[in-house]
Amino acid sequence: MPFRISALVTGALLAGAAPRLLAQATPYVPLDDPRLPIFEHLVTRGDVADPSPFVRPFLRADAVRALAAADTAPATPSGRLVHELRRAWAAPDTLSWYDVGVRAGAQAYSHARRDPLHPAGKRGASPYGEATLAAGFGPIVLVSRPAIEPRLSRDADWTGRQGLDVTARLVEGYASVQTRFARISYGQLDRNWGPVGLPGIPLSNIGYEREGLALDLGSRTVRLTALATDLHDAPDTTGAIAHRYYFVHRLGVRLTHRFEAGLWESIVVAGVGRNFENRYRNPVSLGYLTNTIGLGAEGNNEMLGVDLHWRAIGRTLLEAQLALDDYYYQRRYENRDRYAFTLAASGPAGSRAAWRAFYSQVSSLALRTFNPTENFTDGGVGLGRNYSDNDQLTLTVSLPAGVHWLLTPELTLLRQGEGAIDAPYPVFGSAELQSTPTLFIGTVERTWRAAIGITGRQGPVDLTANAGFHHVVNAGHEAGQSLNRFEGRLQLTIGISRRGALGVGD
Repeated sequence: MPFRISALVTGALLAGAAPRLLAQATPYVPLDDPRLPIFEHLVTRGDVADPSPFVRPFLRADAVRALAAADTAPATPSGRLVHELRRAWAAPDTLSWYDVGVRAGAQAYSHARRDPLHPAGKRGASPYGEATLAAGFGPIVLVSRPAIEPRLSRDADWTGRQGLDVTARLVEGYASVQTRFARISYGQLDRNWGPVGLPGIPLSNIGYEREGLALDLGSRTVRLTALATDLHDAPDTTGAIAHRYYFVHRLGVRLTHRFEAGLWESIVVAGVGRNFENRYRNPVSLGYLTNTIGLGAEGNNEMLGVDLHWRAIGRTLLEAQLALDDYYYQRRYENRDRYAFTLAASGPAGSRAAWRAFYSQVSSLALRTFNPTENFTDGGVGLGRNYSDNDQLTLTVSLPAGVHWLLTPELTLLRQGEGAIDAPYPVFGSAELQSTPTLFIGTVERTWRAAIGITGRQGPVDLTANAGFHHVVNAGHEAGQSLNRFEGRLQLTIGISRRGALGVGD
């Protein structure tokens, strides 16, 4: 993404929207913030309105506004949680401010990969440390959070340098300009577009933070969100190195106070000597017309999707995310349908707890295609989902422990076929392709998981931990092979921070 593009857009945004700038910009709430699960718990219960359904992260300011609207019963269990989060995420009382901090601690893991249902990498324990540098100047916020994390060199989903004794990454690093109806961000941070609890189909943080230019335009009623980013170059079917790019955008509409819908599409642009043409990163265009009907599909792969968010009965929430990777409405014998979907339901349980259940399915050939440079992957890791050919059923309960901690028991069944997101696609029109099942290639591995997680922050201590027992049937896709194993992840850190006014322009 050429920097001059973001600079021009930022300049135009500031010039055109200056009279209506927000008094103060705030950082995004990072997806690894140990207090975020408590906020999601309140949203699940229906105690707090979701500031941006299906789109994470959201701004601290948006979260605080949602919390303020719900802060009407401070003596109740949920009211105490609301009050504590409002205090923790409150913006500094000054137009120009700074926020600096350091954290240090350790990570321990039964496998280095963060996904417990697809374990990979050696077990171990390693140190962890990070620094946070943030500053705000009226409508502008700057954030940088570098971290030293040796575990990364053992993680199969890490696309950075391997084999290093000390591995580091930039967890967050972005500049954001925020006005009343428009936000523009350039840099990198974790993103997830989908129901809470699963990697989103069009975009997730499975492959760690993604750098690019992000736009968020509109209001709570109508909102257009977009991200344009570069991908790793990769060899095409001839062995030539192709340049690769990714664009995803979403239009969300709040039709009533209980029902919202979103339409989204994502496109991989790839080719030898290819540039990221403007027609493929226009947030208000329909890329399907440009790609498939208008200019042809050569070197591009398109996926269309819809999101539904409905407070159906009382505080019960029903959600759905549906994606169509490919549908052959002509000559259907030549190819297989490729799709993915998630159905979710959630709501309160008693006066303190919440429940969430979801079922998700990804077809056997979804997220890949005939030319591997057009797969929905980056460095071999999924842009959204990281695995095809599976379905998953999960039930969780969340229960606060005081105002700082959240316990989350979980039951999951994962059925995983032998189809892989980076496997070669069957030859077009071949007998192999025609005989490929829509779901579950080969021997299906079944993982039964019972687990419990804990997350939170109290004083200087941050803790995120999850431990589970797995019973695996047809382990390694070998019929009749079963195994039992423990899967656990833990990160414990202690930190100090300082916040104050810069005294510039107040």
